Amino acid sequence: MNVNDIIAELKGFDFQQLDPNDPGSWPMAAKAVALALLFSVILGLGYFLDWSDQMDTLNAAQAEEEKLRQTFLDKKQQAINLDTYKQQLKDINQSFGAMLRQLPNKSEMDALITDINQAGVGRGLEFVLFKPGNETLTENFAEQPIAIQVTGGYHDFGAFASDVAQLPRIVTLNNISITPEKGGNLTMTAVAKTFRYLSDDEIAARKKAEQAKAKGGKK
Repeated sequence: MNVNDIIAELKGFDFQQLDPNDPGSWPMAAKAVALALLFSVILGLGYFLDWSDQMDTLNAAQAEEEKLRQTFLDKKQQAINLDTYKQQLKDINQSFGAMLRQLPNKSEMDALITDINQAGVGRGLEFVLFKPGNETLTENFAEQPIAIQVTGGYHDFGAFASDVAQLPRIVTLNNISITPEKGGNLTMTAVAKTFRYLSDDEIAARKKAEQAKAKGGKK
């Protein structure tokens, strides 16, 4: 009996006539429907009671496999470009060394401060204020702020800023403010910042102080 025969037999069939205590006497079409329903129930129970957990485990394993595959491809790409990365690191170290050489040490800071002052005087500016502030220490560098206030012409300010930028050491002008004064002159206030690298002794002392502070905080 094929599917079409079963469908034809089921048309107009009254399932209430079936004896539930004697399924062996049922027509073939009714038996086929019952078996199909039973099979569906077994599949559903199997999925919810056992297969669903296995499917979740399988999906998790597939996701982990994809993650590991991507990690492998990333590391493979890094290995292929290893020589390029080494050259880039070498270039970075060279650039960092060049920048480091632009930073004065502690003994050279006085000369640099004098250079900043002379850059303004050389442009005809009159210093009303030139006051170095307290250093701010970072891991490897110290930042030295210098509060300045000068009077002069607008173009002289521009020439002064250009001269400062061309100093052999790194100096930046920050928080610049220009206000007009009587007689046509202008007053510029700013904070010049320069930097110096810390000596090995200063770095060691700083780390020692930080360790002592950390131990004191744990008590």
